[in-house]
Amino acid sequence: MAKEGIKTIVQNRKARHDYFIEETIEAGIELKGTEVKSLRLGRANLKDSYATIKNGEVFIVGMHISPYEMGNRFNHDPLRPKKLLLHRYEINKLMGYVQQKGLTIVPLSLYFKKGKVKVELAVAKGKKLYDKREAIAKKAAQREIDRRMKDYMR
Repeated sequence: MAKEGIKTIVQNRKARHDYFIEETIEAGIELKGTEVKSLRLGRANLKDSYATIKNGEVFIVGMHISPYEMGNRFNHDPLRPKKLLLHRYEINKLMGYVQQKGLTIVPLSLYFKKGKVKVELAVAKGKKLYDKREAIAKKAAQREIDRRMKDYMR
């Protein structure tokens, strides 16, 4: 994302490899002070994280934000579930997707937008092994086509 006022902190490349992305949605995230400072240093990991809905609220589970080095006793648990800030109609929409067979909510990226931390969530369907192989083969074929076109243009 190279849009105005957006600075990407971390992306979840594994999610795009492991899932078919059906729809994306932007959400705010409720953080403590030292977590924001740690994110400004780019110290986060979205690998193996997902979002869940409990009591009408959406939480991100498994997202690791490293403790801030200068934070001493004010640091927080790096793996604590973090509440996502969404409108009621967005939560209801996500609940509808999750209740369908095989759909889950995964974070794709974490970024600053106008000084606020945002999460790009995706409603996703898991890929089978043969789907992953097919995607890798398509990528390799496209790379070969691009390489040949580049050589041809010289």
